[in-house]
Amino acid sequence: MNTMNTQSNAMPESSRDSQIDESQVVTPAVLSATRPMYWSVRRELWENRSIYIAPLAVAALILFGFMISTIHLPGKMRAALASHPLHQQEFIEQPYNFAALLLMATYLIVAVFYCLDALHGERRDRSILFWKSLPVSDLTTVLSKASIPLVVLPLLTFAVTVVTQWIMLLLSSAVLLGSGLSLGTLWTHLPLFRMSLMLLYHLLAMHGLYYAPIYGWLLLVSAWARRAAFLWAGLPLLAIGVVEKIAFNTSHFAAMLQSRFSGGPEAIAYPAQSSVMQEMTLLTLGKFLISPGLWIGLAVFAAFLAAAVRLRRYQGPI
Repeated sequence: MNTMNTQSNAMPESSRDSQIDESQVVTPAVLSATRPMYWSVRRELWENRSIYIAPLAVAALILFGFMISTIHLPGKMRAALASHPLHQQEFIEQPYNFAALLLMATYLIVAVFYCLDALHGERRDRSILFWKSLPVSDLTTVLSKASIPLVVLPLLTFAVTVVTQWIMLLLSSAVLLGSGLSLGTLWTHLPLFRMSLMLLYHLLAMHGLYYAPIYGWLLLVSAWARRAAFLWAGLPLLAIGVVEKIAFNTSHFAAMLQSRFSGGPEAIAYPAQSSVMQEMTLLTLGKFLISPGLWIGLAVFAAFLAAAVRLRRYQGPI
């Protein structure tokens, strides 16, 4: 009898223990697939402030020089008004094109030094031990670093350039109004919207996609080199060109590199001294997207990134 009572009393407790209220079950949070990539890109921006400080510093330098040049702007504008309309447009566009070219050059310099230090720097300061302890794959880490020269820097350079050009336009307008000159010639001969469109195409297509294998090679060297990454990035390319010239008396490799750096046959040079309207007629995005040079370069870029991911997986601190 006592045994039966004991069993009957024990049964409800065991049932209560086994039947857990579903409302009390804590479901582990599921991280979004893009969340690690997002924070990895933010990490690159935190650790490499030159990504945005360098373009901003160059833009400030451009604006400072332009403010000084506005002292002579009214006299130059009067002289331009007496010349041919094409000369007027060239005179008006020149400082804005120069600002864009200078900021694009800054973008390329920052991209090269960033890629060479992206994977080499974390091995040099041994921070790779900490980053590898986090639940972020090597593929995500390398892709986040590759996104800086391919996506972040072009868009940042575009935004800084457009803001700089508009500030220059406002400064010019204020100086001309103060001198009693009309703003009609300035605003009609300065198609900033078309210039911005051309700039965006040039940054994303040429400096981004077409230069992708160059960035991939630099990231690969950064993941492999123990020291002097800049030297190892250029020395093998120079050696291949020299050996080809000596052995076969040809320069195909050097011509290929020159074509890649210049943007290839599909490249459209950013207008430095010619009219934007004339250059815009040459803008054929479709031709660029189906060009073999673009897709071959992207395939080489993917191969370099795959090798960089594998090296980071097995490489330790320097």
